Amino acid sequence: MLCGLPVYFLEAAFGQFYGKSAAHVWSICPLMKGLGIGMLIMSGGSTVYLTVNCAWMTYYTVTSCSAVLPWADCGHSWNTDACVRRVEVLTQRPTEHNKSSLLPYNGTREFGEHPWLRNDSLSQTAAEEFWQYKVLGISSGLDHLGSIQWELALCLLASYILIFFCIMKGVMSVGKVVYLTATLPYIFLTVLLIRGLTLPGGLKGALFFITPDFSKLLQIQVWLEACVQVFYSLGPAWGGIISLASFNPFHANCLRNSIICTLVCGGTSIFAGVVTFSVLGFISNKADVPITDVLCLGPGLGFVIYPEALAQLPLPQLWSLMFFILLFVLSLDSLFGMVETVISAIMDEYPFLLKWRMSVNAVYCAVSFLLGLIFITEGGMYVFQLVDWYFGAMFLIFAGFLECIILAWVYGVNRVSADIELMIGRPVPFFFRISWCYITPAMLLIIFISTLVQYQPPTYGTYVYPDYSASIGWCLASIPCIPVFLMMFIAIYSEKGTIIQRFKKSLKPNSSWGPAKLMFSESNVNRHRNMSAGDNLASMTSC
Repeated sequence: MLCGLPVYFLEAAFGQFYGKSAAHVWSICPLMKGLGIGMLIMSGGSTVYLTVNCAWMTYYTVTSCSAVLPWADCGHSWNTDACVRRVEVLTQRPTEHNKSSLLPYNGTREFGEHPWLRNDSLSQTAAEEFWQYKVLGISSGLDHLGSIQWELALCLLASYILIFFCIMKGVMSVGKVVYLTATLPYIFLTVLLIRGLTLPGGLKGALFFITPDFSKLLQIQVWLEACVQVFYSLGPAWGGIISLASFNPFHANCLRNSIICTLVCGGTSIFAGVVTFSVLGFISNKADVPITDVLCLGPGLGFVIYPEALAQLPLPQLWSLMFFILLFVLSLDSLFGMVETVISAIMDEYPFLLKWRMSVNAVYCAVSFLLGLIFITEGGMYVFQLVDWYFGAMFLIFAGFLECIILAWVYGVNRVSADIELMIGRPVPFFFRISWCYITPAMLLIIFISTLVQYQPPTYGTYVYPDYSASIGWCLASIPCIPVFLMMFIAIYSEKGTIIQRFKKSLKPNSSWGPAKLMFSESNVNRHRNMSAGDNLASMTSC
């Protein structure tokens, strides 16, 4: 409510008012044009590696149709002597046999980090070995990328083909597809929730999730992770909200829509959390361990823990098929927004390509597919974790902070309020004005600094990344930020006068800025352009 909703509403109103993509709305402040380009880099780069999730989900969906789920038992070619069928076996004390025979064939120990292994058992479940050795074919480390997993490559190709057909006509085709992709998950979640709550320990797991622990509020790490989660789930600072809002009718009630979307997003996250923890409660009951011991971060939760639980239910193929289709559809919804953000920017920059939009979509998907092949090599998971660790979180918080500063302080909160009133017929509520001016940027700045101070190297189970991986990671983190500073220099250099005069001119909207509805354009632009940056700062007293 203090970070996600204010920034979401600001972007939705911003994009709807100007009617352009994330890269072009920054004619409002030419100094910040690089921020829009950074958002495009974020969306485009994240599409490349996050679509790999769809490849994994496709693989699991196909294998869920097997007569016997391949992760339900041992005895397959990828299994080791350490393999055990059920997680509850791992709570038993290790025998001399499994102490001596548990090194997997690739010479490493374990790649998932499961708290239940604290009892010194070196065994791994069938679900874990299926994920590590069959699906990923994982190598010994980042230094050994190995060959491409061609089964995953085909799944990745199928995912991009589906994305292409869904976005081939732009928002018109995406709008029809999301009628299915936005409603189907709720049906599946409801079915899985009912099933999860009827399992032994399911209700206990759900109650564990919804029971608050107020002592956690005193831990800064909780706030950091909550903020990052909001930016990933709700989507501010990615550019997608701005781009999609640009297609709205000029007088659409962006305030109401922003509040509804934020509440639905938060409610859905809670709903999905209850579903997830009901099954985790079943696992903890089955293994006779505390539920905190079966928690697993990262891909391990969706591809190891949950499949392990589903394999123990009657008709496991049905539940597995439903679960992985659910994950696939949820991932597609996010990818649609990211892809459309980049494509819309290309169309706005080069309008002559509109008649070739389908070809542009095809080229974009093909290039993204080729770039994504590195993530489905034998060492691809290490690359995936490295990119996921560094690439997005820092820039998203940084971009959200800059958006609040530029729009509320430089452009002026009074201007923003007047522009929104022009669209929806009412001024901006005081809560949003005070949030944009003070609360949200202050929180984001504190979180950004705290994240920098507390940032740790990436991990993947017990694997220790080599020292040079941190250098690669920070280079990745800087990629979306480079255009911000580069375009600042270009904007100042392209103006005339002294450095101070050039700087002030680069803060003012350029000649292209104005409302998307032409009948309001002339009076609005003249009114705004006659205000100086100093006037904007003085107007902040109205907060």
